This record gives sequence, C-alpha cells and structure tokens, in this order.
Amino acid sequence: MKKILSILLTACLLFGTACEDYLDVNKNIDAPDSEVVDDYLYLSGVLQTYQDIAYDLHAVAPLAQMWSVNATSGSYYEYARHYNPLRVDAGAVIWRTVYFNHGMNLQNMMDKALEQEHWTIVGIGYVLRAHGWDMLTKLYGEAPLKQFLDQELTSFDYDYQDVIYEQVREWALEGIKYLEMDDKTSYGSKLTANDWVYGGDAAKWKKFAYAVLVRNLASLSNKTDFVSKYADDLIRYAGLSFQSSDDDAMVKVAGGSQNTTFTAYNNYLGTARNNLSTTYLQNDYAVQLMTGTVPVWDGTGYRIKVNLEGVSHADSIRAEYYPYELAAKQIICDTAVSQTGHFDPRVVAKLATTTDPNYSNINRPDSVKYYKFYGAQGITGRTSPQGVATPHFFGREAAVRNGTTTPPNDGKGRWIYHDEAPYVLSTCAEIKFCLAEAYWKKGDRGNAYIAFKDGVKADLDFTRKQLRPGTVGAATGGDKITAATFQTLADQYYAGPYVEGLGEGNLTLSHIMMQKWAALYTWGAMEAWVDLRKYHYDIDYTGDYPAMNNGWTSDRFIDHKADDRTDRIYKGFYLPAARDIEFRKSVFNVLNEGSPMYRIRPRYNSEYVWNESKLAVLKPIPGTADNYHCSIPWFAYPNGFPSN
Repeated sequence: MKKILSILLTACLLFGTACEDYLDVNKNIDAPDSEVVDDYLYLSGVLQTYQDIAYDLHAVAPLAQMWSVNATSGSYYEYARHYNPLRVDAGAVIWRTVYFNHGMNLQNMMDKALEQEHWTIVGIGYVLRAHGWDMLTKLYGEAPLKQFLDQELTSFDYDYQDVIYEQVREWALEGIKYLEMDDKTSYGSKLTANDWVYGGDAAKWKKFAYAVLVRNLASLSNKTDFVSKYADDLIRYAGLSFQSSDDDAMVKVAGGSQNTTFTAYNNYLGTARNNLSTTYLQNDYAVQLMTGTVPVWDGTGYRIKVNLEGVSHADSIRAEYYPYELAAKQIICDTAVSQTGHFDPRVVAKLATTTDPNYSNINRPDSVKYYKFYGAQGITGRTSPQGVATPHFFGREAAVRNGTTTPPNDGKGRWIYHDEAPYVLSTCAEIKFCLAEAYWKKGDRGNAYIAFKDGVKADLDFTRKQLRPGTVGAATGGDKITAATFQTLADQYYAGPYVEGLGEGNLTLSHIMMQKWAALYTWGAMEAWVDLRKYHYDIDYTGDYPAMNNGWTSDRFIDHKADDRTDRIYKGFYLPAARDIEFRKSVFNVLNEGSPMYRIRPRYNSEYVWNESKLAVLKPIPGTADNYHCSIPWFAYPNGFPSN
C-alpha cells in the first residue's frame, strides 16, 4: 500500500521527457522529480488515465445489465453472475486510478500550481480529485481517505462512506472557488494542449464541478432525508452545471488506429485494441428497453407467444422477429414504427445490428426504423431470446476485422466504440435526469417534466454528435445512420408520445430513471449501477432494505416487484437469480447467501495483500468476509447503517 501511495508515474512515461538530464544519485530514480516537472504536464497524464473507466466497464456493465459476458469462466463472468472473487484485481482498476495514477500526481500538480498562483490548474485538480473519489466510493464503498497521502504509514484506516461523500463535495466546492479566482497567468498552449477535456476553459470546468456535486447528491435520492437535506442543493447545483450537450465532460482521444505510435492512443473500446470482440455483448434488457419490446410473462415466468399472422410489416416490427405479447406501457418507445414519433433513433447508435451490412440505407429514415436488434439472453452466453446469435458491438456476428485485415469490415468502429471516440465522464443528459428525479421527490411534477424533456433532448444531441457514419454501399464499419437521418428521426421522437406528447400527468419515476439508464448506456454504467442499487434492483421486500427472507430466501432466488406495480421503477428488469423469469432463474454463488452484489471489492494487490487487517474491522460486514461484495453501501441505506 505504501508503494502504491508514494510511487508516481515517471516523467519519462507520461511526457516522453529526456530523463538523463534529471538523474541525481541522491534522489529516488523510481519517481519523477517534482521540482522539474511543471504543473500543467501532470494534467495530461492524469486525464489520459481515464481510460481506466473503460477497463472497469467489463465488470460494471454486466452488473447494470447493459452487457452480457459470452463466457463460462473468468472474473468478469463471475461479476455478471453477481459474485466477486476474492483474489482478483479485475473490476478494481478505478481503485488504482484514484490512489496511484491520480494520487500524488494530482497533489504535486496542485502544490506547484499553488506556489505559482495558477488558480485554474489548482481548481481543475480539486475537481478531478472530487470526481475520482466519487467514482471510487460508489464502486467500492469504504476506503482510506484521511490517511491516503501519508507516506509514512504502511497500513491505512478505512473511512466510512458518509465521510467520503462529504469530502467529495468539499473538494468540488474548493475547485469551484479556485476556478472563480482571477488567474492572471498567460498559459498559452501549455494548458490548452494538456487539458484534454476543456482546453483550459475554467467556466466549463466549473460546470463539471457542479456536475460532480449533482451526481454525488443524486445517489442519495432514496434516503428518507433526501428532500429535507439534499434535494434543494442538488437543484441549485444543477442550475449551475451543464445546460446543453456542448458542456459534456469528455476526454479527447488521439486515435490513429493501426497508424499510431502506441496502440493505447486509441480508445479502449475501439476496433484497434479489440477489447470487446464477441466476449462482451449487448444484454437483452438493453434491447427490450430501447426497442419497446419489454414482454409480458405468464404465471410460470415465460413470454406469451402471440399469433401475428396477417400483421403487416408497416404495422409492427414484431411481425418479423418478436412475436410475443408486450407490456402495455413501454417507457422509451414502442413497436408501432409506422407512426411518426414512436421510434427512438438512439437505438441505432447505442446498440449493434447486423441489418444493412453494406450500409445501403443509412440515409433512409423509413428503412432505419426496421433494423433488427438482438441481445444476449440473461447475463451470460450469446443467444438472444429469439434464438439468434447476438452481434458484437461493431455490428457483425464474426470476429472483429479492423484495419489490419482485408476487407476491414468494422473499420475504426462506431459511436463510442470507435478508435477516436472520447472517454465520457458526464453529460448534460445525466444531470437533467438527476434534476428531474429531485423535483419528482419534492412533488414538483411540472419542473420534473421540464427537466425530463431537457434530459431526453440532451441525450439525443449527445448521441448524434458521437455518430461516425459508414459509407453507403461499403462494408467498412461505422454507424448505420447518418447524422441528418438521425436528426430527422430525433425531432419526430422528441415531439412524439414518449417525450413532449407524454404530458406532465403521465410522467412517472420510471420514465425518468429508465430514460436516464438509456442515456448512460454504456459509458455511464457505473452511475446506472448506483441507481439500480439505491432502488435495490426493484426487489420485492418490506422495511428499509432487502435481506434474507425479505427479498430472497434460503433457496437463493430473488423476488421482484411485479411489473405492473406503481412502485416498480425499472420495468422488465430482472436479476440473474429472478424467480420464475425466463432466461434468468440462475441462483447466485452460495457465498452470496442469496443477495445480489452491492459493491466491488477493493484492489486485491493493495488492500488484501498489504492492508487486510484494516479491512477486517469494517462493519456491518467485514471486508474479509466471503460476502463482502454483498454489503449494502451507505448511499443505499435509507436511514444510515443498520445497528447489526
């Protein structure tokens, strides 16, 4: 642990600096000399480590039921089944990011910036620290905070989540304070070239700081004191945060595919690095939600097949590939695509399809509406509920073919799964849905509906801006819709029955949270998992939170609220161990004692190797327990930690 907190990324690795000029036999050659590294140089390296968010999507996206894992072994397969093996670092990359990659690098950057009165850089440092720790505590729960920069210690006391949450807000507010100070420094390209998010724009960094505050408080929305203690602050901060998709916080990526100097210059999710291929696939819940095909299950937990003989193609896409009874109230869209505004074009960007392999119809709205989408049934495997193989993220069933193959087929990728796509940290859509939820909890339906509509519009804009359309008539990769076609369909959708046509009186919490889930797909799986946990996965229980014999029993099956209940938020969402639900009914590991996962274990190679004694004293479940990954975090307890 001591080494993890004290060793820094070397200046040579981060910046390509000629190191021989700086060597001194009296200094530690394993660490950069902070006296010769300018503050702005730290910033570039710190920001580029945000690719680590994409690493941990392997664990979190299946937990949020956005992805499935096409495997029968391995750590991420276990996460998909809500079990966290003890001796692995998989899923704990963000732990390393915050403690090691950011850690002393951020501290040195801010210390040097303070000395030189570089207030903008100081402010950015505090915002990044707040953002990183907000992610860390939501994923792992308790963590060493007060002592984490103490290089004299060899073991570190854990701080509880309520303390970490408050510190996150203090750091974000401190960052805002410095960003508002009159910075007379003429940075020139030193800041613009090393700030991969906003190019040194202090005003936009302030908005991001407020976004961190909003998402921090939004995770507390199911607490009994949310309205009295947090809601008003959230609403105020949201008003000072992102107001359009132009404000979205994203780390730019150099890209270059096979022609770049280092493969890591490409986005982790693109074709050049090939980290997705056919192992990670879109989940059937994502497809059902974004195509309006959430089904009805009969009394035995199976879908109800319906006779669609004679139903025309213009009346329903179900006539071709989804002949099952559907829930009467779909939340995102429905299958009546021949009617204007019933089709959500975001599905074409966010999900993969094998339809139109030669990109012949990408500029034809009426053709795009009839694309077919398949998702892997359950959490593992590749087969869809229709018995069809789920395509990989680039839109084909076969292995990825990028620029090293002929023909390239998948090219540089598509949408956020593209070699040159940015890493998304937060968006205006996310903040607007947080705002809508806060207004909803306060009973202000009017403002909740306004924020809801703003959120949908912002995500439509965000989705369009990340499109990288393919070439008509060429199977060389890219999105299967042009920006112009997307905008035409987006305008129709926004004016249709699921947004402006919905009406304030029909708005429910499900509309807010399920649209937010869709907006977070997949880049924001960590925040989507926060929301699912704070609402306890829609498990049917009584009292404050689910537990053995109150949500699940000794047979280890989960009891979910019925889809037609008014307090059911995520319609059609069922955990892998859901009782009597088709393609689920797979009990969790016996060590879970029936519970789903509520946290990821901290990094094994620091905490369980060097700091295990401190983990052992955590309550209510010790960090060394077999089921620590099932320990409910503070943010999800309505009334604070239980007494036992």
